[in-house]
Amino acid sequence: MPQSIDAISYYQATASSTSHHPPLAGEVSADVCIVGAGYTGLSAALELAEAGFKVVVLEARTVGHGASGRNGGQICSGFSASQDKLESQLGRDDARKCFALSEDAKQLLRDRVARHRIDCDLRWGYIHAIPKPSQVDMLKAWKDEWDGLGYTDTTLLSKDALEERLGTRVYHGALREGGAGHFHPLNYCLGLARAAQEAGALIHEQSPVVHVETDGNPVARTATGSVRSKFMVIAGNAYLGRTVKPLYGKVMPVTSYIIATEPLGENRAKALIRDGEAVANTNFIVDYYRLTGDTRMLFGGRASYSTLEPSNLGAYMKPRMTAVFPQLRDARIDYAWGGYIAITYNRIPDCGRLGPSTYYAHGFSGHGVALSGLYGKLMADAIQGQAGSFDMLSRVRHLPFPGGAIRTPMLVAAMLFYRIKDALS
Repeated sequence: MPQSIDAISYYQATASSTSHHPPLAGEVSADVCIVGAGYTGLSAALELAEAGFKVVVLEARTVGHGASGRNGGQICSGFSASQDKLESQLGRDDARKCFALSEDAKQLLRDRVARHRIDCDLRWGYIHAIPKPSQVDMLKAWKDEWDGLGYTDTTLLSKDALEERLGTRVYHGALREGGAGHFHPLNYCLGLARAAQEAGALIHEQSPVVHVETDGNPVARTATGSVRSKFMVIAGNAYLGRTVKPLYGKVMPVTSYIIATEPLGENRAKALIRDGEAVANTNFIVDYYRLTGDTRMLFGGRASYSTLEPSNLGAYMKPRMTAVFPQLRDARIDYAWGGYIAITYNRIPDCGRLGPSTYYAHGFSGHGVALSGLYGKLMADAIQGQAGSFDMLSRVRHLPFPGGAIRTPMLVAAMLFYRIKDALS
């Protein structure tokens, strides 16, 4: 596993609480066993515990150790895949329902932060910035599509208008959303864990699942115990590996890297992003960035399909940041880390059932901050007999990634192709 996965992140250094849950010991029974204590698993755990189910959560490391506690903190609208791709899979009406569900996902996050008083520095506002003048029409079409879907909290920004908001001249315009935003992802995850625990869920950290049985009453086994349950939710996402063989190959772990500068101070920070929105460019290999609550620039990108990584991640990432903001050349890099996200072949999350009572969801493809919580809730709904939305989403057809010796080299070559394409265009 790349060293960047274990590097201390800015989020860990500024976490509002610590997570201490004992490992699983011995054989226990539950109504629902959940594998993974990230957004997906904890969302399901919270819903089910509040409904009176006996819930046991098994986490390989610590709460939020994976993508849920290491991501860029950007709360995105919609799906990573286009609306046209959803429509080709599900038809026009159900594709529109999917977009409505993605809006529900953001509202669910907002409601949980308020209801459970989760201190996670939640802010709204998101800018999609175009690095190429040829993409102006794409932004207009994007806005028209969202308007037609009922999401109208968007504004087109000219190059000049954008330069009033961002301290850079590298972009040629943008689409600004009021209904997307950013937050401290680990603090949100820790808040979900606290809420689930207060509702009655049991969480066991340092309890990696080594084997699952999905026939009849599901069983999850660790090195130190097992959980037999009426239902199981598999929410390991990019960190599941080969533990559940039917799911291996359906998603590809992709490493993304992030750096955080020293605190810049209010004036210098506002000169970079005047109103504090999250920002991402529209390249295939995305740069994404935002200001933290203590005025640091948090800058991410450089997705990698390879397990190889640079020896000095801060030095590797800083030129990408200073290409956008040359005025940060003198800024010290205090934190540099990486993490896996899971992508599917078509960039639509994969969900479904393994056997009659085992549910799974994974492969949020960069939009997991909001969508993973939604899918966790939908699995909880399905367990309670309300499976309509989950069943609709599970109809999406997914091709597996190739296996064997060509798996990683082929995907590394694909990433190189898109880097060249972004550079040339």
